[in-house]
Amino acid sequence: MAVNTIVTIGREFGSGGKEVGEKLAAKLGVKCYDKELLTRAAKESGICQDIIEVHDEKPTKSFLYSLVMDTYSMGYMSNPYMDMPLDQKVFLAQFDAIRKIASEGPCVMVGRCADYALSEWSDVLNVFIQAPIEDRIKRICQKQNLSEEKAKDLIVKTDKKRASYYNFYSNKKWGMSQSYDICINSSVLGIDGTVALLESMVQAKDSKLLVTVQTQA
Repeated sequence: MAVNTIVTIGREFGSGGKEVGEKLAAKLGVKCYDKELLTRAAKESGICQDIIEVHDEKPTKSFLYSLVMDTYSMGYMSNPYMDMPLDQKVFLAQFDAIRKIASEGPCVMVGRCADYALSEWSDVLNVFIQAPIEDRIKRICQKQNLSEEKAKDLIVKTDKKRASYYNFYSNKKWGMSQSYDICINSSVLGIDGTVALLESMVQAKDSKLLVTVQTQA
């Protein structure tokens, strides 16, 4: 299927957002970028990938931590990122990678403030995937072989980190409906049903974009 729309997916931990992204990308015939964004950011910025992974979708660290890590990572930095705190270097490396990937064509991007990075793009559908805590606990228990108590604790901590990261670097609020084009409870339709819904939305958005282009021509 030929598409023109880029899809960004924010997600609660355990909601199946990554799986939705991967299946949607397969349906649309495009690439899905999740951890792949980190590899791209490391390659193009010169920042050590291990450092980027440490900071991935996590709130900013203390000044002392950044100073120590800056010293450690100095040999991996390219000039554009030298004169700023480490956490900002990592964010901007991902920010630049997201925009470069988007310029290459339609795709699905999971997390990392991709919706904010592409806020000026017209051909983007911004999605947030959520689910009841009970369903998320069940999913994490099954996927990571954890007790319900440990799964819940992991969910709460991960969501807190993602929210702090998103709220700090963007001008929007993580998980709030006003921050996205659509928020979907993945438990209502299931993973495959959610994918089908988003596929239909992409098709509708593509049709609208086509009409806009033809009108402007």
